[in-house]
Amino acid sequence: MFDLDSYLNSKRRRVNKALKEILESKISNKGRLKSAMDYSLMAGGKRIRPILCVAAAESVGGNTDDALYTACAIEMIHTYSLIHDDLPAMDNDKLRRGKPTCHLAFDEATAMLAGDALLTLAFQLLSSIEIINENHASNCFGIIQAISQAAGCEGMIEGQIRDITFERTPITLSQLQDMHYLKTGALIVASIYAGVVLGGGTQKQIEQLKIYGKNIGLAFQVTDDLLNVEGDPALIGKATGTDDLLHKNTYPSLMGIDQSKVFAKKLIKNALQAIDNFDNKSDSLRAIANYIIKRKK
Repeated sequence: MFDLDSYLNSKRRRVNKALKEILESKISNKGRLKSAMDYSLMAGGKRIRPILCVAAAESVGGNTDDALYTACAIEMIHTYSLIHDDLPAMDNDKLRRGKPTCHLAFDEATAMLAGDALLTLAFQLLSSIEIINENHASNCFGIIQAISQAAGCEGMIEGQIRDITFERTPITLSQLQDMHYLKTGALIVASIYAGVVLGGGTQKQIEQLKIYGKNIGLAFQVTDDLLNVEGDPALIGKATGTDDLLHKNTYPSLMGIDQSKVFAKKLIKNALQAIDNFDNKSDSLRAIANYIIKRKK
C-alpha cells in the first residue's frame, strides 16, 4: 500500500527547504520586500504543483534532483497568483493558508510588488545555471515556454479575468470548464509536463501525463468549489461561502453539490485511465489523484 501521507510530507519538506535556500541565496536585500515574499511563500500550503512536477519525473524513471528547482519556480508563480488574487481589487480575501493575506500583513503596494518579485524570480530561476545544465539545455526553452503560456494571458491570467468578468453573469458548463482549465488546470499540466520532460519521458508518456494533468486540474477546481460551500474554514485556512457572496460561477452553482461530486470522481477516473499502463513508479501520481477529491483543505 502506497503511503501518501509520508510521501507528501517528505516532498513538502524537500520543496520548503529548497524554497528557503533560494530566497536566501537569490535576494541580497533583506528588507520589506523580501519579508513579504517570505511571508507568503513560506506560509505553508499543499505544494501540489511542485510535488506533481517531481512525481512526474519519478514516474518516468528520472532524477528528481533535476526537477526540484523547476518545481520551486512553479510554486513561486502559484504563490504570486494567490497574493494578487487576494487583493481588494480582485477577491478581497482576508485569510490565506490560515494567516492574514499579504496585503493585510503588509499593505497593498507591498503585496503587489511581492507578487511581481516572486513571478520574476521564478523565471530567473528557470533560466539559471542550476536548471540549464548539459543534460537539459535542449529542453529548457520548451519548459519555460510551457510554464509561461500556462501562467500568462493564454492560461492563468486569462482564466482569472474570465472569473471576474463572469461574476453575476450566468454561463454554461462548457464555459466554466474552459475558465477553470485556464485558471487552475493549465499550470498543473505545465508542472507535470516539466517534470516528465526533465525526467526523460517519451513523447507518448508526455501525452498521457498531459491527459492525467488536465483531468486532475479540473477535479482540483471542482473540489475547491465544493470546499468553499462545505469546507471547514479552520482546515481550509480561509473563509468559506465567498464564491456565493461574489456571485461567482462554480460547479456547485451550475450542477449542484451531488452532481459536482460525481463529476469530480469521473475526472479522476479519466486521469487514472491515462496512466493505466505506467508501472509502480507512478503510484504517487495515482495516490495524488485520489487525494485531490478527498482532501479537506
